[in-house]
Amino acid sequence: MLPTEAQIPEAPTGVPVSVARAQQVSARMEPVAEAVCRAEIPGRNCDFDIVVLRDPRAGVNAFQTIDPENGRPLIILTVGLIYEVRSDDELAFVIGHEAAHHIAQHIDQQQSAAERGARIFGNTAIQSGASREEVIEAANLGALVGSRQFSQTAELEADALGTIITCRAGFDPVLGAELFSQLPEPQDNVLGTHPPNRERVRVVRQVAAQNC
Repeated sequence: MLPTEAQIPEAPTGVPVSVARAQQVSARMEPVAEAVCRAEIPGRNCDFDIVVLRDPRAGVNAFQTIDPENGRPLIILTVGLIYEVRSDDELAFVIGHEAAHHIAQHIDQQQSAAERGARIFGNTAIQSGASREEVIEAANLGALVGSRQFSQTAELEADALGTIITCRAGFDPVLGAELFSQLPEPQDNVLGTHPPNRERVRVVRQVAAQNC
């Protein structure tokens, strides 16, 4: 079972931990994300649980997953992320982006993309007369390539839908996207998991101009 806020141990003595800001922003974001989710994917679990991982050793991160016990979509924010963002708008945009991953069903789609990549690379290897070991290696590479290429598309989709969620909750997604100026530029190759930061900012500004 993934940790909930009540189950996560306190940070070591001397490390400041305050989740009040994240809780306030989350309280505004959650009902909007849930409403968008129910409108987009009726019948799917849209009861978001936004929790804070208090252990500072978790670094600066946020991610979305599913609680295997009850099927609720989880958005997990590390305390390192909370202290890294410079405004409520940036924090809200992160939450909106992660909620969008669930609404767009990216976990399921990424698995499908990996399976397609494995089939394509594996079949190509078979047709070229590769050995069993070479076919397996090709299929594994195809799964990786398929997954990574889908990840770049999914990130832009989540940025777009996350922009709308952020805006509807009363935050400024364009200011929120200033978070990208703090992120290192992702590697520009076929195995990169994230698109260029400038492209992500462009998507946010474009969607915000049309919807906010």
